[in-house]
Amino acid sequence: MNILVDAMGGDNAPRAIVEGCIKAVDEQEGFDILLIGDEKEIDKILKDNKFNSSRIGIYHTDEVITNDDIPTKAIKTKKNSSMVMGLNLLKEDKGDVFISAGNSGALMTGLTFILGRLEGIDRPALAPVIPTKVGGALLIDAGFNTVCKPINYLQFGIIGSIYMREMFKIENPSVGLINVGSEEKKGNETIKQAYNMLSNSNLNFVGNIEGREIPEGKINIAVCDGFVGNVLLKFLEGVGSFIFDNLKEVYSKNVISKLASLLVKGELKKFKKRMDYEEYGGVPVLGINGNVFKCHGSSSSKSIKNAIIQAYNFTRSSIMEQIKRKITYAEVGNV
Repeated sequence: MNILVDAMGGDNAPRAIVEGCIKAVDEQEGFDILLIGDEKEIDKILKDNKFNSSRIGIYHTDEVITNDDIPTKAIKTKKNSSMVMGLNLLKEDKGDVFISAGNSGALMTGLTFILGRLEGIDRPALAPVIPTKVGGALLIDAGFNTVCKPINYLQFGIIGSIYMREMFKIENPSVGLINVGSEEKKGNETIKQAYNMLSNSNLNFVGNIEGREIPEGKINIAVCDGFVGNVLLKFLEGVGSFIFDNLKEVYSKNVISKLASLLVKGELKKFKKRMDYEEYGGVPVLGINGNVFKCHGSSSSKSIKNAIIQAYNFTRSSIMEQIKRKITYAEVGNV
């Protein structure tokens, strides 16, 4: 398997990206990596880390799409950027999956213009699995589409249901629409229309859900627009850090609390791992013609490493091909 990585995207690029790739190949067999970006900068970081394996190659580009760039203009004018070249290489079957921590708006624009959407899907969506009491729930959309039409919520539910069935073997995943209350008539006009469309589909739609119900594990799929999803995702990341910072303070107050921490150290590590977004690394983009993972803009090398391994497992499962086949034949009333 050949994994394409945007070496220049993200706040900590290219060092964190390159060092994450090094960690990934050191930890996992089964794939090679092609780093796309400035060859001199990438090569220097590889040499700094005394890395000389043939499993990491370099594809030189001399342009970078920054977070300040206007998405559509950047994709159209920066043809030799690491992001655009990465997407083109994926389209040309020069790689099996593309990973980027770069400009989210530009990535979505590039996905639409270069790779194209799956038949029957209006907009691609970010789909992270967030921790719950009973395992995890799919949050879709988590940042690509800040304003949605009612049909988009339905389509998120459809591709999310196929993904959860195929990837996690949940036969009849439950779908909830994030709202300000559980009552049917809650929300603005768009949300009300989305509720009606979801209700009239053959999805296992359980109705509106409030944010607090998601970590309780009451649904398998939480559907929302990208604005709500991204706020929720970032809030959960902040809560995780807040909890562990406070626990560290509590357990370091005195000798007794330090001794107590030793008794629960193992369980605390497990809990931290579940709540640490860097453990998940990246998020698959669903609804496009290709395997693409989006990483956090401030990703560390640890996060990039985990994203690469996650993308490897995701791509190896051929999940996007299964979604593509099933969405082609899926009508609203038959999903």
